Amino acid sequence: MQDLDMKQLALAIRAIAEEKNLPEETVQEVVEQALAAAYRRDYGEREQEVRVTMNLNTGEVDAYVAKEVVEVVENPAYEISLTDAQAMKKDVVLGDMVETHDTVNNFGRVAAQTAKQVILQRLREAEREIVMNEFQDKIGTVINALVGRVEGNIVRMELGKAQGIMPRSEQIQGERYYPGQRLKVFLKDVERGPRGPQLVVSRGSTQFIEWLFRAEVPEMDSGAVEIKGIAREAGVRTKLAVHSTVPGVDPVGTFVGGHGTRVNAVMSEIGEQEKIDIIVWDENPVAYITNALSPTKVVRVELDSDTKKAKVLVPEDQLSIAIGKGGQNVRLASKLTGYELDIAAEKEATAADEKTDKKEAPVKPIAPKLKKKSELENSLLEAIEEHGE
Repeated sequence: MQDLDMKQLALAIRAIAEEKNLPEETVQEVVEQALAAAYRRDYGEREQEVRVTMNLNTGEVDAYVAKEVVEVVENPAYEISLTDAQAMKKDVVLGDMVETHDTVNNFGRVAAQTAKQVILQRLREAEREIVMNEFQDKIGTVINALVGRVEGNIVRMELGKAQGIMPRSEQIQGERYYPGQRLKVFLKDVERGPRGPQLVVSRGSTQFIEWLFRAEVPEMDSGAVEIKGIAREAGVRTKLAVHSTVPGVDPVGTFVGGHGTRVNAVMSEIGEQEKIDIIVWDENPVAYITNALSPTKVVRVELDSDTKKAKVLVPEDQLSIAIGKGGQNVRLASKLTGYELDIAAEKEATAADEKTDKKEAPVKPIAPKLKKKSELENSLLEAIEEHGE
């Protein structure tokens, strides 16, 4: 390995600053700290206080070593005599600290190698901090990205000067990715890793859906309508609970848009294969569960608020629709409402209902009335017979 060439280093500093989008001062500061360590190794001692400056135009390196002014010098690496110090600075007194100057033309191989390693490491750290600062305020927003490469389950994304990853758990099921593809992604987090900052992006999250609707539904910004809950199985189905804060405003119609324009715009971004159910949120859990199972017709909901469980009775011919393919409809409705839903056909539940609660069986209140009517008829007949006698 060659010695560290100062002019080449000065050119490299400028190139690195430009390539990594780092301020030149930051790169220079990093290099000067590394050169100070290299100087201590080649020309000084480990504990010395050394300051190094570098002229980026000429490549000249100047080292300044801090030394204490003493009467008798015992360790020249850390001390300087009063006479020598006064030659540099007239008003200096014993106990003061002065800096001695040394022009450095080169460093030895070992010091040069150490300096290069330190420079690369510190530049990575500086780059990491700049990326962190640039993207910190973008966490929780949708940004544009370019697919860099696909590695197994991970999609690597280009986000301007930064790199992002989209793990399998954040991808849309069935969506194919290829290098050069432009996509909208939701910036979930900035993770600090050994290789620098990792920006974690998502297309499969509920937040991504919310942001896409926010872009299409201006009424969300004014507060006239809001999303109360989202349950999603990316690439397959999403259930969206919406609410209107303004009387007379139809929340579902607002999100669907005229001729379905708004919901279709969202679907064109996430893929036509993913179905979106938009339902009305309700503070009444029974009404909310009924809405969440849409388009299923619900006969009755039996709630257990303590265990957050609910039994939902549906017509027998609606059972498969309520449950959905692979249990998906009921699973998403459960996630949306926060209740564990148990779907049963109305026919199955009839026998149990008759034993438990008469109010819930529509046939039962009629039976006693019929009995009373027959008793009345019997008493009338008896009265007529008695009168006839």
